[in-house]
Amino acid sequence: MSVVVEPGSTRPSLTGFARASVLVVLALVLTACGGGKPTAFAGITHAPYTASSQALTDTEGKAWSLTQVTKPLTLVFFGYTHCEDECPLVMSNLSSALVRLDKADREKVDLVFVTSDPARDDGPVLRRYLDRYGEGFIGLTGKLDDIVTVANSLAVQVDSGAKLPDGGYDLTAHSTTITALAPDHTSTILWDMNTKAGEFAADITAILHGKAPSES
Repeated sequence: MSVVVEPGSTRPSLTGFARASVLVVLALVLTACGGGKPTAFAGITHAPYTASSQALTDTEGKAWSLTQVTKPLTLVFFGYTHCEDECPLVMSNLSSALVRLDKADREKVDLVFVTSDPARDDGPVLRRYLDRYGEGFIGLTGKLDDIVTVANSLAVQVDSGAKLPDGGYDLTAHSTTITALAPDHTSTILWDMNTKAGEFAADITAILHGKAPSES
């Protein structure tokens, strides 16, 4: 959601000394915020979505639903292992963002990858795929209809697509948003696939420390 700040009224001109003082203060503020390059919040805030309690299956073959999340922040991404462009980009940026966090913050975050192509992405396939990006990532598969139910609850589009000869699906309509899920199983923040690793890391830190913007 874009936030528009209306320009203020015209201010009277400053004297040379006053102007210099203001510039010094601004320089100090910008330096304190990170070398003159403050990072704006990259996520998009929205009205709350509540995750479905529909159970899927994790990489160990156990039932697992998004209503089981307990950590302060769970990042949820719907993708598939045969995706050649968008999914690797998102997963690489998320992985890089998580390693940028300090240890205490990293332990407060889970990453859940839900396949949108369960015909080809069983537990072992998902495990091998996720282990390429990092340790401890949660992979979920299941019946396609159940996956669609979970995706819809978070306003993520997963299209059943046309079935391919190898048993997979031509997923022509597949959302690439990343959802921030809170311990109460609701989401008010998401990111698009173009979010960079540094932006993810900054936003995650802001969320964990209560400094993220709220939906309005």
